[in-house]
Amino acid sequence: MTSRPLQLFGAALLAVLLVGCTDNTPEASGAGGGADEPGALTVRSTDDACEVSGDEAPSGNLVFEVTNEGTDVTEFYLLGDDGLRVVGEVENIGPGLTRDLVVRATPGHYFTACKPGMVGEGIRHEFRVTDSGEDDELPDDIAELVDTATSQYGSYVRDQTEQLLAATREFADLYTGGDDDAARAAYPVARLHWERIEPVAESFGDLDPRLDLREADLAEGESWTGWHRIEKDLWPPADGGYTAATQAEREALAEQLVADTEELYERTRDLTFTADQLGNGAKELLDEVATGKVTGEEEIWSHTDLWDFQANVDGARIAFENLRPALEVRDGELASELEDRFATLQELLDGYRRGEDGFVLYTELSEEQVKELADSVNALAEPLSRLTAAVVL
Repeated sequence: MTSRPLQLFGAALLAVLLVGCTDNTPEASGAGGGADEPGALTVRSTDDACEVSGDEAPSGNLVFEVTNEGTDVTEFYLLGDDGLRVVGEVENIGPGLTRDLVVRATPGHYFTACKPGMVGEGIRHEFRVTDSGEDDELPDDIAELVDTATSQYGSYVRDQTEQLLAATREFADLYTGGDDDAARAAYPVARLHWERIEPVAESFGDLDPRLDLREADLAEGESWTGWHRIEKDLWPPADGGYTAATQAEREALAEQLVADTEELYERTRDLTFTADQLGNGAKELLDEVATGKVTGEEEIWSHTDLWDFQANVDGARIAFENLRPALEVRDGELASELEDRFATLQELLDGYRRGEDGFVLYTELSEEQVKELADSVNALAEPLSRLTAAVVL
């Protein structure tokens, strides 16, 4: 396989990022709700501030309308009272754009956070959800369908973490045993299970950086462990400036990777999910593609981005399919549109398969092929951004 310098993708990637930053105001998304409604809040994100229109709201459906008035791409989070658990997030908000975060929140203490540049802990403020005293149940016409959807998704997450743990242990044994060719072959296959449930893993704010942090996102003085640290050791840079890990370092990295994956496995055994978590998670997975995979930044050493790309699409599709019976009751037209957009994107991905379980390296794609994938991702991301509101509002 031949590799082309990533710089050749510059023009195409700029177009990708510009296309990927789509407007998602309540008017555009159909989320509804005005700023005067109890659960509707506005967020003004700048390079050094995160201004939320209120520091509390009644329990139930909350809609945060997030506008980026800064100079860099930003993210917005609603975090649990420990500052680690991610209740909901919206990513890839370009300068001048507005995106919505729709969540169903129970009474309690939370934190809001804007993350200019999408790095670090972000700009945080305390936020409180009071008891509205109203019935927080979904309408009868979809409540049973949503219960089935969330139960099915919980089973899916448990199955994926089981497979991830087994594949991670096998990969770690290959890596510490010095069988680098086999470890390189196992690397993207094992990561499929991680990428399919990435929003669930990211909800544990302490685990995700240990397992999946990229070198480019390292904060000063931060320890680098996890998949991408080992990736660099298996696919060292060609400039000759990299010092290979010693056997002791390999063993330490592998042991940490397995231990963190075991912790993820244990934490997901009893997790339950809500409809907004499925809908928001599906959208987050497409954001992962738009902001990392399609630019080639995620697997910068191995160039196995298309495996991750496929896994993110798989995870988003499963969440959609679980919610589809409820969505068809509320908005059959949106359900049909999403089915068509998923099929179109999958057809493109299938064109880059190599062998039964693999893909071509990402650097083998032309600028036109990258642009075509980006366009298909964004064509799906727009209607997918309406899924949560269509089901829960």
